[in-house]
Amino acid sequence: MKTAAHFLRRSLTKVFTNLHHFLTHKTARAIGLTFAADSLMFGSWVTHIPHVKSTLGMNDAELGLALFGMPLGLLAMNPISPTLLQRVGLVRTTVFSTLTMAVSFALPVWMPDRWSLLGALFLVGISIALLNVAMNTCATHVEKAEGIFIMSSCHGMWSLGGMVGSGSSAALIALGVAPRTHLSLLALLVVASAWLWLRPALSAVPERREEDNAGSKFVWPTRDLLLMIGIGLCISLGEGVAFDWSAVYLRDTLGATAQVAALAFTCFSLTMMAMRFTGDVLIPRFGERRLLLFSAGLTVVALLVIILALKPTMGIIGFLLLGAGVALGAPILFNAAARVPGLAPGAGLATYATFSFVGFLAGPPVIGFVGEAYGFAIAFGAVALLAVLSVWAILKVRL
Repeated sequence: MKTAAHFLRRSLTKVFTNLHHFLTHKTARAIGLTFAADSLMFGSWVTHIPHVKSTLGMNDAELGLALFGMPLGLLAMNPISPTLLQRVGLVRTTVFSTLTMAVSFALPVWMPDRWSLLGALFLVGISIALLNVAMNTCATHVEKAEGIFIMSSCHGMWSLGGMVGSGSSAALIALGVAPRTHLSLLALLVVASAWLWLRPALSAVPERREEDNAGSKFVWPTRDLLLMIGIGLCISLGEGVAFDWSAVYLRDTLGATAQVAALAFTCFSLTMMAMRFTGDVLIPRFGERRLLLFSAGLTVVALLVIILALKPTMGIIGFLLLGAGVALGAPILFNAAARVPGLAPGAGLATYATFSFVGFLAGPPVIGFVGEAYGFAIAFGAVALLAVLSVWAILKVRL
């Protein structure tokens, strides 16, 4: 017991020391806040999906079709994102994509029908695709230039933003604030903050070196990168379950009120944030492969709890576990993709981002179609089965 307590105390000290260094490092903090701005808008939007579904009179399949707008936008933008980073500049692209991301997330709640909703979400997909590549590249450049570990903490900031966004949305829903008013004002706040504060703070991020330019382009995956993409797709599907369907599932299947349903994503983001903030300590301690295996196992358990839940409370507990299960997948795999054997620096990251994020955005619409036809138990169960199958890829991939 004494040894366990000492280990826990020492581990917590390392975590808080790492967080202190991250938050007091001006450039790292600015990158982390860029991650947070992205998920602040994302988390705020997802809590209003049930409202949009009801307002436009859509069933689960029709909503799923509209949600395909995001992955379509991503597929259109991601292959050319590395070229834009090279020609426009990393910092300028990061700032520009942050501004467009904020504005685009305010659009969907204004759309009059499902086709215009699909178009608005297509614009969202374009903006977050560019921002996703840009801000992760910022993190890898700072890590390489200064010999520090910030990737997991940056993704922790992303989870923090999502938690704040969904939590504040739940409160505003309870207060009767209209979704259009909420998202429009929030977009203006993010735009102003990004331009006035993040833009100068990000200026210290090292730009791509000339010798790295050849390796910044999209490439077809090697065996190891393909395995990483497969693992990432499984993890992204788990994230997508929470982002796009947690509120709908709790409201429509478990009978929760709108504000209680929004808490599912808040709890998911809470455990995801906690795990990611400890990731820069856990990953060197336990290794990437062991933590990916842990993630797959906990994801399966979490999805089973959600499927078997009879009340909103159990559903929320399931999403709480799911947040911890999928938390470390993205920071581990983004870093691993940036150092795939046989690929030039940057090529693996750009290609991994292109394919893996499809699971995050395209997975939820597919879940909607399956849920409409066969029920969410089958849809979520299929995601759990993929998490089980991902164990094979985790054991085979070179990390």
